[in-house]
Amino acid sequence: MQDNEILGHINELVDEEHTLRERLQKGDLTAEQEHQRLRSLEVQLDQCWDLLRQRRARRDAGEDPEAAESRPEGEVEGYLQ
Repeated sequence: MQDNEILGHINELVDEEHTLRERLQKGDLTAEQEHQRLRSLEVQLDQCWDLLRQRRARRDAGEDPEAAESRPEGEVEGYLQ
């Protein structure tokens, strides 16, 4: 996956996040439904951003960005901020 494809997917996930919030306000879904889907979106976003950072770091170090791989949820969500 190329950087522009990752960024495109990030934008799609953010759009879905906004749509979920609108649907909750309209009463089209429950707060629990919104929360569950938002949690999934957050994990996917974190994984995408992590992959993009890996690719950029590899490129900056003169390495192949294609060698970067998406990391599992437990690893990405376990990072300290």
